[in-house]
Amino acid sequence: MAKIKLDLHDIFSNGQAIESELNRVIQEAVAKKIELVEIIPGKGSGQLKKSVLRFLEELRIKKLYRRIEKDDKNFGRIFVHFRF
Repeated sequence: MAKIKLDLHDIFSNGQAIESELNRVIQEAVAKKIELVEIIPGKGSGQLKKSVLRFLEELRIKKLYRRIEKDDKNFGRIFVHFRF
């Protein structure tokens, strides 16, 4: 199974760059029919993870994937499963 990994550690303080990268990786997954995207917002205070989850809940994004899985073993990781 093909997978894309997006680590947000390097741009955690730049909201515009985060949204841009999230858009890019979602569009890449759709275009290349990648079944899984792993997003790593990191553990921290949890604010970045909440921001990523809010982004993924936007209707225009939500219609593109099948489900979101929060890693139960690693709080700082989110999996986005696509429908292909």
